[in-house]
Amino acid sequence: MSLEHSELILNDDGSIYHLNLLPEDIAETIIFVGDPDRVPKVSTFFDTVEIKKRKREFVTHTGHLNGTRLTVISTGIGPDNIDIVINELDALVNIDFETRKIKKNRIRLNIIRIGTSGAIQQDIPVDSFILSKQVIGFDGLLHFYDHKNVELKNISEAFIEHTNWSEKKASPYIIECDEDLAQRITSNRIRFGFTGTNIGFYGPQGRTLRLNSQDKELNKKIASFSFHNLKITNLEMETSAIYALSKLLGHSAISLNCILANRNTGDFSKNPGKATEDLITYTLNKLTQ
Repeated sequence: MSLEHSELILNDDGSIYHLNLLPEDIAETIIFVGDPDRVPKVSTFFDTVEIKKRKREFVTHTGHLNGTRLTVISTGIGPDNIDIVINELDALVNIDFETRKIKKNRIRLNIIRIGTSGAIQQDIPVDSFILSKQVIGFDGLLHFYDHKNVELKNISEAFIEHTNWSEKKASPYIIECDEDLAQRITSNRIRFGFTGTNIGFYGPQGRTLRLNSQDKELNKKIASFSFHNLKITNLEMETSAIYALSKLLGHSAISLNCILANRNTGDFSKNPGKATEDLITYTLNKLTQ
């Protein structure tokens, strides 16, 4: 059955609606960055760049490094943007735009987030690298999809009880990274983490300017949660959506976080630009070895 024009939306040039990309514009290994200005900071390390496209906050560069074709794309901030980016990337490789039908032979993308994050455990130093082995999503995106058997319910149930989680908030969900892709990136430079994905930067992460939080102790509850010695290590705003949609669509995904701040100790990186660039070069070397 062909997909309706209201469901699969294409631009006049045949490109996918938000990303403004054609199927041939992307590689099967895709790096996610939140900041559009970080895209050229990644692609400057490529040997060649063949595609440069931009629409709204979505900037895409595709090229080659050490014989490997790579795409780097900016997602903007938040799970809502990830919902757009992953669904449209999947459409580019797994839907025939001419017939508007789902292809029989599916392509599995490798998706690697290179992002920044704040640690909530005292023993995690700034400028360290965390690979999110597990993620707990406070955003609720997963619950809009049919998602049988992809989340770790026993851990999320324990978390809900520990934090006395408000029923007015989305139910937290827990997803694991792709183990094979994680092994490609792993070294003694990488810490494994259990990441928390928030729906916002201020109230959802316990920051108070002029508005009070619904639960002023929530960050302490999150930091003190432990499930068989598994503790939440850091907070950011995209990983749960990346892991959830990738798992549902059959793609491989990992999230790498450069720790710029420690919310527990109050420390902040003295050179956040260099720390983030170090994570970029580390990841590119691992992907193209």
